[in-house]
Amino acid sequence: MQATRETRLLHSQPGPGALLQAAVDPLVSIATLAAAASAFGGRFDGACLILSLLVFALTFPGSLARETGSAGELMLDIVTGWVAIVGLLVLLGWASRTLGAFDQRMLLAWALSTPIALFAAHRALPQILPRILAVEGLRKNAVIAGANDLGRGLAARLRASHVHGVRFVGYFDDRGSNRINEKVLGPLSALGDYVRANNIEIIYIALPMASQPRILKILEELHDTTCSIYFVPDIFVFDLIQARVDSIGDLPVVAVCETPFYGFNGLIKRLSDFILASAILVLITPILIAIGIGVKMSSPGPILFKQRRYGVDGRKIVVYKFRTMTVAEDGDVVRQATKNDARITKFGAFLRKTSLDELPQFINVLQGRMSVVGPRPHAVAHNELYRKLIRGYMIRHKVRPGITGLAQVNGFRGETETVDKMKGRIEYDLAYLRNWSVLLDLQIVLKTVVVVLRKQNAY
Repeated sequence: MQATRETRLLHSQPGPGALLQAAVDPLVSIATLAAAASAFGGRFDGACLILSLLVFALTFPGSLARETGSAGELMLDIVTGWVAIVGLLVLLGWASRTLGAFDQRMLLAWALSTPIALFAAHRALPQILPRILAVEGLRKNAVIAGANDLGRGLAARLRASHVHGVRFVGYFDDRGSNRINEKVLGPLSALGDYVRANNIEIIYIALPMASQPRILKILEELHDTTCSIYFVPDIFVFDLIQARVDSIGDLPVVAVCETPFYGFNGLIKRLSDFILASAILVLITPILIAIGIGVKMSSPGPILFKQRRYGVDGRKIVVYKFRTMTVAEDGDVVRQATKNDARITKFGAFLRKTSLDELPQFINVLQGRMSVVGPRPHAVAHNELYRKLIRGYMIRHKVRPGITGLAQVNGFRGETETVDKMKGRIEYDLAYLRNWSVLLDLQIVLKTVVVVLRKQNAY
């Protein structure tokens, strides 16, 4: 679902395994294009070369498939990501009038066969990658200075993943093995001699920042070695969001919690929201009118339900929905809709199951209050409750709330009647902040269609 703190740290300097994994999607997509061109008697000419460059730009680093729990989920990730990419390419080809430069049979064969090839590649990679990295020179030996929680967490990731091309050898810690239940190679004072004698190439220092004298002493003892040295500061015990290193003048500063829509990314997000919301509103205007009439006929009351929610940076906004209940609650206590809720009208139940009640929120997107994709906005009363119960709850408000989101396409749509379910939703919301990309947004939009058609958890 999300990258761990230690994994993100390792990815800052990608090893051979990470580079290979990042190249899988573009290489497979381009190879399938070449095979399709050959199958239909064509040549891999200039038009195909330009198409390949576009595909590479859209798929590198590999992001079509994320960590999933089953083959079905993997295939869904690949298909939704690939459909989004093909849609963008078709739109570009139509706008530039270059679709005629390609054999349409070849394009269709390529579009249909690539997801299958990507699925096969992602399924085979975990078996193939360790053998590739076993080649001499591609795996490096590493030790960790500090067998604390952070060091053990880092070691667990190194053992579990072959992507980084690192073989974990052991810990160095002033506490003995009998005190920390870990195999300790020796005290910190023996680290320098050990790495010189045992071909150790990487050292991770996972000591707390409060141990500055010990850290400086270790660095002094290692100055005459050729080891790569990484410091894993204990700020990584916190739940970092969009962590990065910036500088103010010549002074480096570390971002611990920041919005993914900082700078140029914010412009891209807002522009894509405006274009998509405008196009959808133009297409659904007749539907909006018909639903409005249906709401008015179903029960007395207003057509639109206006509710106060928290928007970006925790500022209160007004969100629009078609009214689906006989009441319009927006006070200090708001009861979530439940299955067979007596407050829901018959027409309102239909709107909820099909998510048609959310359509007026595209107006909120044009107003700049919401995004098409983002964490779903909760009632103010629910925010005030859960911010006290769930650690990191308010971080989801670093971005505009969305009409749909990563949590909604992963089983957390509808009622969250327990704190544990709300925690699950928040975990996905924070994962969205960590991993945002335009392609991820498009995947979520496509998956939302699947979820709505299945009518999952909608009442």
